Amino acid sequence: MTRAEVEHVIRAGADAVRGEEFVIVGSQAVLAQFPNAPAALLRSMEADIYPASDPARAVEIDGALGEGSPFHDTFGYFARGVGPQTAKAPAGWESRLIPVVVEHPSTGREAIARCLEIHDLVLSNCVAGRARDYEFTEEALRAGLADSDVLLSRVPDLPVARRERDRVEKTVQGIISKVGGL
Repeated sequence: MTRAEVEHVIRAGADAVRGEEFVIVGSQAVLAQFPNAPAALLRSMEADIYPASDPARAVEIDGALGEGSPFHDTFGYFARGVGPQTAKAPAGWESRLIPVVVEHPSTGREAIARCLEIHDLVLSNCVAGRARDYEFTEEALRAGLADSDVLLSRVPDLPVARRERDRVEKTVQGIISKVGGL
């Protein structure tokens, strides 16, 4: 997914729920901070998004823009309506969100999606613990988009059990070693 495609999802989401503020928590959030992020970080064709003021309305985004929808069939990418609990990001993530502002399609007003900052995004992915999440972490470090010290400093702030934090810390340390101790 490209930055332009994320912006399209934001506009379409604004139209679907007649709202103007969203949060993007999935891997495509990288495009807020790094609009020209390396292709290896842009493999996903879905944007995990929810309306900021009424997360329960994410189901409407799923219906209008979700996987298998006419939107998906037409454009080849889609939005997955999620909620604030989806991303297990370090405490304080809300204050570090990166905005993407687009013009609202039907009102001419601005629609804004606030996206996870790269370190919060990487750690949230590591909590999810899928192979693609570890690949994302490795690529973000290799490209110099994430700083290993910042990642490790935020692990204690993850909203998960200690055992899970320990797993994430070991995983991140292993990936850092793999890419050369950046």
